[in-house]
Amino acid sequence: MKKLFILLSCCIFTAGAYAQTLVNETEIGDAETAISQAQIAIIPEPVSLMKKAGTFTLPANISIQAAKGEGLTQSINFLSERITTATGKFVSTVSNANHPTIKLILNTQNDPQLGLEGYKLNVNTTQIVITANKPAGIFWGVQSLIQLFPPAIESKELVENVKWKLPCVDVIDYPKLGWRGLMFDVARHFFTKEEVKQFIDNMVRYKFNLLHFHLTDDEGWRIEIKGLPKLTEVGAWSVKKTGTFGDFIPPTADEPRTYGGFYTQEDIKELVQYAQDRFVNIMPEIDVPGHSLAAIAAYPELSCTPDAVNYKVRSGEKIMDWSRGAPPLALVDNTLCPANEKVYVFLDSVITQVAKLFPFEYIHMGGDEAPHNFWEKNDQVKALMQREGLKTIPQVQAYFEKRIEQIVVSKGKKFMAWDEILEGGASPTASVMSWRGLKYGIQASKDKHNVVMSPTEFAYLDYMQADLITEPKVYASLRLNKTYQFNPLPAGADPKFIIGAQANLWTEQIFNFRQVQYMVWPRAFAISESIWSPLEKKNWTSFIDRTEAHFKRLDFAEVKYSPAIYDPIFTVKRSADKQLMIELTPEIDGLDIYYSFDNSMPDRFYPKYASALTPPKDANMLRVITYRGKQAVGRLISISIAELQKRAR
Repeated sequence: MKKLFILLSCCIFTAGAYAQTLVNETEIGDAETAISQAQIAIIPEPVSLMKKAGTFTLPANISIQAAKGEGLTQSINFLSERITTATGKFVSTVSNANHPTIKLILNTQNDPQLGLEGYKLNVNTTQIVITANKPAGIFWGVQSLIQLFPPAIESKELVENVKWKLPCVDVIDYPKLGWRGLMFDVARHFFTKEEVKQFIDNMVRYKFNLLHFHLTDDEGWRIEIKGLPKLTEVGAWSVKKTGTFGDFIPPTADEPRTYGGFYTQEDIKELVQYAQDRFVNIMPEIDVPGHSLAAIAAYPELSCTPDAVNYKVRSGEKIMDWSRGAPPLALVDNTLCPANEKVYVFLDSVITQVAKLFPFEYIHMGGDEAPHNFWEKNDQVKALMQREGLKTIPQVQAYFEKRIEQIVVSKGKKFMAWDEILEGGASPTASVMSWRGLKYGIQASKDKHNVVMSPTEFAYLDYMQADLITEPKVYASLRLNKTYQFNPLPAGADPKFIIGAQANLWTEQIFNFRQVQYMVWPRAFAISESIWSPLEKKNWTSFIDRTEAHFKRLDFAEVKYSPAIYDPIFTVKRSADKQLMIELTPEIDGLDIYYSFDNSMPDRFYPKYASALTPPKDANMLRVITYRGKQAVGRLISISIAELQKRAR
């Protein structure tokens, strides 16, 4: 977990105020437009969408025409599977037909407007046509086409009594940025190969094309490396714990280390091919020199610290002291030793095999949150500093990073790392992933480093997205409203060097794949639109309308998501006379909040919130629920007065 900005600045924001600002700036126009918006719910918002008169009705027999051997197999298969499964209609593929139902056309001459991933989608009353310069563009056009179908198209089984009609539209669309990523941390908790495939399937629906695969950390080494068997025999396994990660009691020696897993090299090849078939690249991350306890538990000689022979893979017990901020004080030395030549031999072997397994041009080598306190006391590190003329510990890490970059480049790959590598002086050719706010990415772009924007305040999907009474507790909150404000091309940055952006899902508090889905959606909708769509097309009101439409799609797809947008935001204050004052702010418009203090369960016949509440003298519980008209849409939230009193303090 990236903790620096959490500890230095916990952003508190007013969701309702931002929502109102966006509404005022780009209010949806007349009633006809509102009807169109209700019918058409594409995420991310296309560059251009024109609704035409009429609708397309899916016939009993559907033919898809596409030239053979042009890389369109996956688009055809995806369309066929979706249509056949949900509708039960017959789908055939033809290379030539008088009037096919759906035509997939690759341009013989490139349309410069569309680039490598753009597409044109035309839905008429009798035919659907998607054109693009490249197969990736066809695939993204297919994703938009599926979003024009009724939500039941996402069902995994036949759905009866649905009118399979689509609005007639002309769409021209292409991405703002080429790198559109989601990071999946499979080190803190292991997720199976099939779950990773599900993650890929879900991300491509919203035009993400980069899976950042966080494969190693203190809690697990997840990739087989030939010749280094202990990495997975020892480093992939910990003691199973349930509860709040970071607060677990240290495991005893007799507790079995059977929790975890790893991907064989054949598994990796299969995942890479699966992703490539869906126009997704996978970037591996080997996180060093910090976050390396799993590797050190397997091979203690990689550490500077003699006591490393007693280290075990972390099972969620406390190993860092963050009380003074970052870098943290390490309670155990989880860093590879920068002064030990064995480390560079080890990493050469690892990177050699990783480079062969992953065809993507970048390898991410971590570089974040490396604690300094063990290095500061180590004689080997002191000797290295004297020998190399290094004055500070950040310069020691910079020495390490530059040597690692040389290894990465020698394997024909490009080096990327978290923005801490800038602190001791990064190599001019190093690429930077900026997580500690936008400012590091802005500066790196000015210094001509390639940059991927991934700032905590907008793009950390492990953060709580609702009140902490409803969420696994982590260090900060990130509402959908705030995520939607993400601008990956901020003022002051050199856009030539902003190669992309992404959201990150760290999994310390995420123990199963259903919770993965819950944390990703709908905030990844907002990230997708921020990375793909033109800034001027972003509209909070429209986005929420489309998000709610996609909730219905996720329901049919049996994908879990967070309903946090329907939960009120609790703000607790004290009046001049020290009375507790509880403000309840909806994140979206059109909701009514009902409440009780008498321990009963409120519905819409209870008092409706209008202004700040003062609890009755002897009350011990506040319960709230949100409605839209007569329909309950929010979760029933129960919060004790004692908890509210604590927040007021």
